[in-house]
Amino acid sequence: MKIKTSTISLACAALLAGLSGCSGEADLTAVQAERAKPIQRSDIMQAIATHGTHVAVGTQSGAVITSADSGKTWARQSLDKPFLASIVDMAACPDGSFLALDFYGRVWSSDVGGQKWASHKLEAPQTGLTISCDKAGAWWVAGTFATIAKSSDQGKTWRVIDNQQDAQITTLRWVNEKRAVAMGEFGLVLRTDDGGETWQKLTPVSPDFYAYDVLFTDENTGWVSGVAGQMRQTKDGGKTWELKDSKAGAPLYRLFLHKGTPYGVGARGTVARLEGDTWQPVTYPDAIPVFLGGGATLEGSDSLLIGGPAGLLRPVLAKQ
Repeated sequence: MKIKTSTISLACAALLAGLSGCSGEADLTAVQAERAKPIQRSDIMQAIATHGTHVAVGTQSGAVITSADSGKTWARQSLDKPFLASIVDMAACPDGSFLALDFYGRVWSSDVGGQKWASHKLEAPQTGLTISCDKAGAWWVAGTFATIAKSSDQGKTWRVIDNQQDAQITTLRWVNEKRAVAMGEFGLVLRTDDGGETWQKLTPVSPDFYAYDVLFTDENTGWVSGVAGQMRQTKDGGKTWELKDSKAGAPLYRLFLHKGTPYGVGARGTVARLEGDTWQPVTYPDAIPVFLGGGATLEGSDSLLIGGPAGLLRPVLAKQ
């Protein structure tokens, strides 16, 4: 069949007209509206810290989301310029400021309330995994090769403590002015009773134990959460750890106190509460079976704050 040249020309002209129409500026209104939100769908919440009504949430993409009114309203700040940033842990200091531990070898510190943030280079450990403030306001970071770093001058200088262990420290928490406990893989337990000047290696929990978080309710009584959903209790300041029953049904990645009661959040959207000597699941509406990277108490509220992937940041009633 013979096709007329005029027919081909008209078809080409129509195609070109269509392409020309597509070459105009795209409508980015929806994209811009999403970017203007303090909490975005792409956010993965990895850590939460609170001080009074002030809340700071760190994300995998290097943003910090803050609230001054226990989570009623939120503001967003990006920490990644001119660097890459990914927040893996956060801490609240006694003066009301916050610390954020960056996977890329930095500590970020805020002013009181978490409005302004500054970065501080971290030379050791090679990879920091946990951060805390002691009762005097000094900064503590621990991580790979059981290395602990302390700064008493807001990140200007660091004292590095090499515990000579081929193990990661995954959690370090202060019990009082002088005592802290650090725990990690292979059941590692370290304790200081002199404000961090020296660290003593205690009997390991068990060779296959990997600690996620540790929480003390007094100088001697504490809980540690671990791999495979294990929950262990100490009644002698960390010298021995007894395996306890857990009905939570999932590993708990973060432990914290809410109105004096220990709570935890973890895998499969799990929220758990200590009842007696047993960890029990807390049921809540619209639970999503995803990992919860952060959890904290909300002051002046009966609710907890939980955080996870896909912009998940919401209050949950502590006791249904």
